[in-house]
This record gives sequence, structure tokens and C-alpha cells, in this order.
Amino acid sequence: MRVEPARLAAYDVCLAVETQDTYANLALPMVLRKRHLKGREAGFATELTYGALRMQGLYDAILSKAAKRPAEGFDVEVLVALRLGAHQALSMRVPAHAAVSQTVELVRQERGKGAGGFANAVMRRVVEADLDLWLSRVAPGTSRRSLATRYSHPEWVVGELEQSLQRDGRPGQIETLLAADNTAPSVTLVARPGLVDRDDLTAEAEGMPTTLSPWGVELPSGDPGSLGAVADGTAAVQDEGSQLAALALIHADAALPTASTTADAGETTASALPVDKGSQRWLDMCAGPGGKAALLAAQAASAGEHLDALELHQHRADLVRKSLRAVSDEAWTVHTGDARAWGEAGSFDRILLDAPCTGLGALRRRPESRWRRTQSDLDDLVDLQITLLNQAKRLVAPGGVIAYVTCSPVVAETHAVVAAVGLTTLDTRAALAAATDTTLESWGSGPHVQLWPHVHGTDAMFIQLLQA
Repeated sequence: MRVEPARLAAYDVCLAVETQDTYANLALPMVLRKRHLKGREAGFATELTYGALRMQGLYDAILSKAAKRPAEGFDVEVLVALRLGAHQALSMRVPAHAAVSQTVELVRQERGKGAGGFANAVMRRVVEADLDLWLSRVAPGTSRRSLATRYSHPEWVVGELEQSLQRDGRPGQIETLLAADNTAPSVTLVARPGLVDRDDLTAEAEGMPTTLSPWGVELPSGDPGSLGAVADGTAAVQDEGSQLAALALIHADAALPTASTTADAGETTASALPVDKGSQRWLDMCAGPGGKAALLAAQAASAGEHLDALELHQHRADLVRKSLRAVSDEAWTVHTGDARAWGEAGSFDRILLDAPCTGLGALRRRPESRWRRTQSDLDDLVDLQITLLNQAKRLVAPGGVIAYVTCSPVVAETHAVVAAVGLTTLDTRAALAAATDTTLESWGSGPHVQLWPHVHGTDAMFIQLLQA
């Protein structure tokens, strides 16, 4: 029997993710090209790859019960093939006989007849029950452990997300959030301001304008790389939440306190607005791969400002330059250096710190990341985040604004970091309300903005504007 190329492609990617720490979003396009897969075959391979990676926690629990021994003890090639088989049988419209036979043949090709016999026995037990019955067996009830298994998240991640929801005034929404993490996001484009009109991009992409970002376009299907605006750098693939983070800094003036008079006491409160210096300098402290930097640079070009984009690694700095290629090079400079020890004090008017984080707000699009992060990673990242925000505090001019951003809602990476540094918090909602012609209340209770996949349809971006 011949294993179909789409299944082989999914196996190649998932095995590389498991054994080589490869990222699926980088590996899959190369594998699809290598195996000459397009159209429905490419779509099948994509769904199989991402589905198996997202739900591997649940599938490992099912496979362990079916095999009557822990799945982590399986040979890695067998485990990867069985996860793919389980996803086909339980979550895709693949007939049971095809899911079993293709999985068994794949294991035989990779590990021999003996392993194939084992895979056959396990898969036959898997297809004896549907997904709902398996869930009742391996994840009964609503304990944190059961939720972690049912929705295929590490248990410690579920705990952190529960705490984050509680802190944001959203108790009881954990299952909705976990389900959203397991739903493939739509592709969102950004029409970079001053470079391409959103209406023109919408027409070219045959898409729809997004509801939150005034720059966003939702792409219903197709390859975004085939669009002329994406090819020339005037547009790009970018989550709507990431666009909103850049918008918040660009429209920070709306969040700044202004001179006011207290009517009863007749007292005047001094303005905290920065002194007018003419052309301003902006900084993107951790700029790679360059999506937010491109938005800031495009805005800087139209406003007579200048953006400095800093990146630690040369290859990522090159990605930033590529992202900025459609913007006049007079408006930006890319630097390679360590943000923890770079730059002159007080030299920037606005700073974007999109800090390195656990990335637990982007689990929809990076399914393998949930399995790679640990609690100890979180502790190390918090120390780095505090160091970087203190450095931003040193680099920003008096009265200047810092946007502290993470693609994580975890309290330790967000509110706790902001509290540790002691800058003045601005009402970030005011900036986004001004940028999007919406109300303060539509962005939460403030002064931060926390976006959520299950509420806003974006990655779970945290955005807090701060003033020195």
C-alpha cells in the first residue's frame, strides 16, 4: 500500500517539530513544495499537521488508554504517526478504515512490521469510539486537569490563563478561551499606511475589512504571498492584535493628560505632554521580524519622524529590513545590538517594547509552542522583561511614551512587570478609541488593553502605554 503524499508531508513536519524543534509554520511550506502539493492535497496536509500538533495532549491520553501504556514510551516515529491517525479518525472526515490503514502502512515504512502490528492494534481500539466517548473516558468532569486534557493544553498553562482571565474581569471563560486556542485563525493582512489603500488591498485580496484595525483585511482563502501588495512590501500578513499594538503607540497623544483646571479649587494641573521638539525619534526595541516596525516606520515617514529599529540577532535584523523595504529609507534605521545595553539616555520620544514572552497569547497560530514552554521559562522571561522595561525607561525622554506589549496575557508577564518598573500608566483605551473611532468601554476597564481570541478574534495581546 502507498501512503498518500499529503499524509507523508504532515508526518515529515510533525516529526521535525518533535525531534528538531522545528516550527511548523516554517517547515510546512517547504515540505508542501518539496512534495509538489497544491489545492486540496495541500489543504489536507495543513489541517492534519496543525490539528495533530494542537491536540497532541488529548491524543496522547487517548493513545495511552488504547495501548494500555503511556504514549511517551512509544518510539517517536510511531507516536507521531499515531497522533496523525487519531486526528484523522476522530477530528477529520476521514473514514475509519482509511485512517487505520494509512497510519499502519506509514509506521511499517518507518519502523518495520513489528511496529506496524502495534500501530494496527492501537488504531483499531481508537476507532471503536467517537471523540465524545473518548473525552468521557480520558477527561471527565471540569477539573483543571480534565480541562487541560480535553482542550490539549499543559495544565500549568491552563492555570495561568485562568488567573489572567480573572485579573481581566472575565472569570468563568476558561473553556471558551481554550476552545478558541484550538481554532485555526483566519489570515489577516495589514495595509501599511501611506503605502497602500485598504480598499485597494481588500479588492485585490477579495477580502473583507477587519472590524477593529482600520488597516486590516481578512483574507478568506488563497496564498497571501501571491498578492502584489504583499510581494512588494506595501502590505503583509499581520494579526489584527499586532496592528492594534502599533496603533496604540501612534495615537498615544489621546491618552496623555492635558492641562486642566479644577473648577472648585481653581487650581491648574500641569500638563504632562512632552515638550515639542519638532521631528521626533521613535524606537522599536525588539523589532524582529519587523511587522510592527513597518507600521511605525510608515507612520514616521508620513509625519516627518524617524524610527530606529533594534534587533539582537543579525538574521532577524535582516528580516526587519526586508519588512521595511517599501518605506522611504530616510524614515528608518535598523540596528543590531543588545537592547539591555544600547542607546543614550533620554534620546527617544516614543518607544515600542514588544517584549520577548511565553507567546501563550498566540497558541492558535503556533500550536507547538504550548508544548515547548515551561514554568521555569516564565520565570526567566519575567526577569528579562523587567530589565528591558527599565532600559526603555532610561532611553525615553522626559514626558515621552513607552508602549509595553506582550503576546501573552499571563499576569506575571504583564501587570506584574509594569508594576515592578514604576512608570506612570496611561489609559491605553483612549489611544485605541481615538484610532478606531470607538468608545473607551469597548476596550475593557483600563488602563491597559487586553485582547483575547475568544472575545476580539485576535491573539491575546497585552498593551499598556506608560509615561516617564
